[in-house]
Amino acid sequence: MAHYLLSVWHDDEVEYDPTVPPTDDMQRMFDQVGAFNEELQAKGAWVFAGGLYGASSATVVRPDGDQVSMTDGPYAETKEYMGGFWIIDAPDLDTALDWARRGAIACEGPVEVRPFHDA
Repeated sequence: MAHYLLSVWHDDEVEYDPTVPPTDDMQRMFDQVGAFNEELQAKGAWVFAGGLYGASSATVVRPDGDQVSMTDGPYAETKEYMGGFWIIDAPDLDTALDWARRGAIACEGPVEVRPFHDA
């Protein structure tokens, strides 16, 4: 089985704050994603998953010889950012794409599929 990264992309207007109760729409998506996660686990495709804080929480570390510089904010200036991900086991790309289809429906947003290099 190969590992695939299913990355969830959000518009920059979506910023979930876990210290504030979720809106009804956000709670619906949480419930849908929870059900999707349970299905991944039940089918043996689950490896790991996680949600990420918004792009404004990012720090970029850039090399400069044997030193580094650190800047606040996302690496790319964009209106979309990766908001979460799943790492799954799938026998082939078609299966990974089917999982991504289900994940996109659950989180109501785009999901990018990328295979890992073979170890």
